[in-house]
Amino acid sequence: MKKKDRVTEYAQKVVDKKVFCGHYHYLACLRHLKDLERQKTKEFPYYWDIDESERIIDYAQTLTISEGIEKKPVKLLPAQIFDIGSRFGWKKRNGFRRFRRSYKSEARQNGKTFENGIMGTYIGNFCGYNYGKLFTVATKKRQARLAWEEMAKFINADEDLQEKFEVKDYKSMIICNDTNSTIEALSKEAGLEEGFRSIFSSIDELHQHKNNRIYKAIYDGTVSLDETLVSMITTRGFDIGPTSFSYEMDKYAIKILEGVATAEDFFVDIYCLDKDDDIWDEKNWIKANPYLASTEKGMEALRLDAETAKDMGGSDLTDFITKRLNMWSRDENSYFISLDDWKECECDETLENYRGMACYCGLDLSHGGDLTTLALEFPLENDEFYIFSHSFMPKGRLQEHIKSDLAPYDVWNDNGLISVTGGVTEYKNNYKFILSYIKQLIADYEIKIKVIGYDPHNADGFLGDLEELGCPLLEIGQTAKFLNDATVDVQLNIKSKKLKYDRRNELLSWSFSNAKIVANSFGEIKVDKEPKKIYQRIDPVDAAIDAHVAYMKFKEEIDTEATMQNYLEMMEWQE
Repeated sequence: MKKKDRVTEYAQKVVDKKVFCGHYHYLACLRHLKDLERQKTKEFPYYWDIDESERIIDYAQTLTISEGIEKKPVKLLPAQIFDIGSRFGWKKRNGFRRFRRSYKSEARQNGKTFENGIMGTYIGNFCGYNYGKLFTVATKKRQARLAWEEMAKFINADEDLQEKFEVKDYKSMIICNDTNSTIEALSKEAGLEEGFRSIFSSIDELHQHKNNRIYKAIYDGTVSLDETLVSMITTRGFDIGPTSFSYEMDKYAIKILEGVATAEDFFVDIYCLDKDDDIWDEKNWIKANPYLASTEKGMEALRLDAETAKDMGGSDLTDFITKRLNMWSRDENSYFISLDDWKECECDETLENYRGMACYCGLDLSHGGDLTTLALEFPLENDEFYIFSHSFMPKGRLQEHIKSDLAPYDVWNDNGLISVTGGVTEYKNNYKFILSYIKQLIADYEIKIKVIGYDPHNADGFLGDLEELGCPLLEIGQTAKFLNDATVDVQLNIKSKKLKYDRRNELLSWSFSNAKIVANSFGEIKVDKEPKKIYQRIDPVDAAIDAHVAYMKFKEEIDTEATMQNYLEMMEWQE
């Protein structure tokens, strides 16, 4: 008789299009089926253990939900069966579990934390590891306790489990009596440090993590363990860009599902609407809400949120898109550019592709030891442009700005996107070095700088040096009135895909993702930072716009001179 295999049965239904779901969940199921075909091969040293998969599913459905008016038994949804069973059924040839990490992204109130509560109690007392450490982790203790409290509720609702576990609520600690393992709630604010060797960790709401330090502290401590599970769960958020840990982890997870990245120890499942879905069409909501959208009560809550979002717009709409539909979102109306538009402008070209060509330079000179940036704009055919940027920072300010800006300036230095100047005691930008860098660019690539547009702030001591380059200097006033035309034009060039940049320039992309729009009383605009996020720097954007101002102003002068010359020549011919 064929064994019951609920994980594979569900995955097959999804791939056969018998289950309506989002594309990424489809890819997660397809990955499972493809892995079944190549299991135990030389290239794929893993195998599917149906018994282990069914064992945790059966365990989960012996648990009791005590929250609410009446107790009720756990009944997993088919999608939950797939996610939980997959993580325990796949094994290495030595018998240990294959998946050491997992990433599950789903809309709010669909049971992500609930599932981690199931897996935590199971690993703590029923997987045979003695004296193990299990953690529920988040940025705040209150958030870290959520998964811990799910485990405590399962235990307190079941007399048999009460013999297996001892709950110490005042310590946020659960003792596993059969294995002498412990389950503890930890947070950054409560002193989370490196060196934790956890056999299971629930890392909650990844979108709230400002960087990867908590994840690294937990995951790095598992290296010596034969098996572990670092289970990351989250709903998507608003922080989009190369310095957002959650956003970068999400992109990496998608690459795994798409087969672009190979990480055989990493389980991934993402429940969200697809890019072109109608967000107001109720039938699409189940893609992000496999639990809520399967009940009439849940659908009514989603309808109410949708009505409010449609009527109110703004932050209510953004919240609905992120929290209820699990799509990355931000209030694009207040930002300089759309990140989707920006991404479509990326290319693989470098300065080498523009050797010998003319360009316009923009210089954003920082105060003291902040970021200083130069940008080169190369006009191309069909009114298109290529932007190159490079930034500078004194070494004495490097670590300070890595911490304050939450930006990997050290990595960007290694990748040639920024030059860190001077020694560890140097706290001011070295403008002589910047001038030498520009001269070297001119020599190495035979480029011809037509004009340099510069921000007059902090420029007094540098103007004499700039004159050595032998090209016109244009002072660029930093007012909306002066910058409006160039700002709008750059905005439209990006929207119409007429601007190109090197996709490897993460610093430039980060800067463009930070830039917001401010307007004066006449409706003229310029870029600025989020007032409450003063360390989300936009210096490369400022430099790029300065370069475009130089292009527009100098081009006008050239056109005027050419028109006058043509007129004089015509008059001479008539005489």
